[in-house]
Amino acid sequence: MFVHLRLHSEFSVVDGTNRIDDAVQVAVDDKQPALALTDLNNLFGTIKFYKQARSVGVKPLLGAEIYLESLTQDANHLSKMILLVQSQQGYLNLCELLSRGWTQNVHKAVGVIKLAWLQELSQGLIALSGAQSGPVGQALVQGDLSRASELALQIAGIFPHRFYLELQRAGRSDDEAHVFAAVQ
Repeated sequence: MFVHLRLHSEFSVVDGTNRIDDAVQVAVDDKQPALALTDLNNLFGTIKFYKQARSVGVKPLLGAEIYLESLTQDANHLSKMILLVQSQQGYLNLCELLSRGWTQNVHKAVGVIKLAWLQELSQGLIALSGAQSGPVGQALVQGDLSRASELALQIAGIFPHRFYLELQRAGRSDDEAHVFAAVQ
C-alpha cells in the first residue's frame, strides 16, 4: 500500500500545479486508501481537499510544508519540514504555527516558524524531516553526520514517537547523496 504524504496543490501559491480534484482522482485510480495535502505554508485548500477526498472514499490527511527558522549559525538559511495533523488539537496547533509565522516572523516574504513555537505547539502533529530541504537533510548533504544526528534527536524530542526521516528519490542531483547519508 502506498500513500502520498507530500502534495502541493493549486493552493501552494508559489509552486503548486496539481489540482485537488485531479490529485484525489489519481489516488482513487491507484487504489491509495489515503492522501495528504501539504501545501506550502498554508492550509487554504484544506476544506476543498477534505470534502473531495471523503466523497470518493479516500482518507484525507491534512498538513503543511513549513519554513523553519535556521538551526545553524547562518540566520538567513531556512529549512523546510512537513507537519501532518494527527488530531483536532494538532489542526489547531498547525493553524496557530502558520498564523504566527505570517504575523510575527516574516523573512524574505515567507512566514517562518520558530523552533520555540514548535516546542510549544507540537501536540497532535507528526513531523517529517523535509528530506534534503529539512534541517537534518541539509546537514547530511553537507557531510556533517554528527550535526544531522544532533538535529534529528532535537526534533525527535519535540515530537516524541512522531518524527520521521524522509527519503526521496525524484531524480534531483542531491537525492542519492541524501538517501545514502540518511541510512548510515
